[in-house]
Amino acid sequence: MSRPTFDLQSHSVFSDGSLRPSAVVRLAAEDGVELLALSDHDNIDGVAEAMAAAEEFGLRIVPAVEITAVDDQQDDIHLLGYLVDHTDAGLLERLNGARDERLRRSHLMAEKLERAGWSIDLEFLRMVEAEGGAVGRPHLAEALLRDPENAQRIGEAGFRNVGDVIESLISRGKEGFVARETPTVEEAIAWVHDAGGLAVYAHPMFPRGEFERERVKSALARYLAAGLDGIECFYTTHSEDETRFLHGLAVEHGLLTTGSTDFHGPEHGHFSKFRDFQTYGLEVNLGALDLR
Repeated sequence: MSRPTFDLQSHSVFSDGSLRPSAVVRLAAEDGVELLALSDHDNIDGVAEAMAAAEEFGLRIVPAVEITAVDDQQDDIHLLGYLVDHTDAGLLERLNGARDERLRRSHLMAEKLERAGWSIDLEFLRMVEAEGGAVGRPHLAEALLRDPENAQRIGEAGFRNVGDVIESLISRGKEGFVARETPTVEEAIAWVHDAGGLAVYAHPMFPRGEFERERVKSALARYLAAGLDGIECFYTTHSEDETRFLHGLAVEHGLLTTGSTDFHGPEHGHFSKFRDFQTYGLEVNLGALDLR
């Protein structure tokens, strides 16, 4: 199957990506992306740079943000806000608060890990914060891997990358985990709508867990009541069966059907190549996101 020419989730140094927004746009254009969203976590500071680069490299940019939101009936979820006004003062203030919450949580998790005997490269975390990044669990895991005092213990634990650390130490139920407190999913959807945007449920089947389909159906019912506009059906880790399931839900409820590879950088262990997802011949409904 031919690969889609849209890719509606990517990350830069303003959250947990490795490249400047302009470099993200350049690589996307080189890989044949025609419609791109820069969607940093709780951060829209890189959107203006991405939009300027898009003019140079000849692609269309959807201004976007990815908000981590609290759902008290399941683990945290990610909500994509598309076509938001990246200069909206209210949204900027709210996202600043969300980043403060991320930072508070990261500090608490670092303290828990240190009490458990792990060393944390705090200078690395301060550098990320100083550069404007939204500090989160990937940065905390990187800070643990970077500290040479952990070398022997990392080898014994078999940690190969950031994902291993997150899964083993700072995911829900693990010794270093601290839950977020805000915003709720309903609040996050309202933030997006107040800034003129469309709210999309990001990668519902990632990461995988038990009773996936019933969990997604239950969550979707609650999010629809709050005004959800779409589902990220097409995603690099979604199987064909999962994609068809999500697409069926979206069609049933008249929702947008978006997709992405969730690009984080060319050296990332999982999300490193644009257009690395399939639509499996299903109808794509990007609505106003198409920009043509």
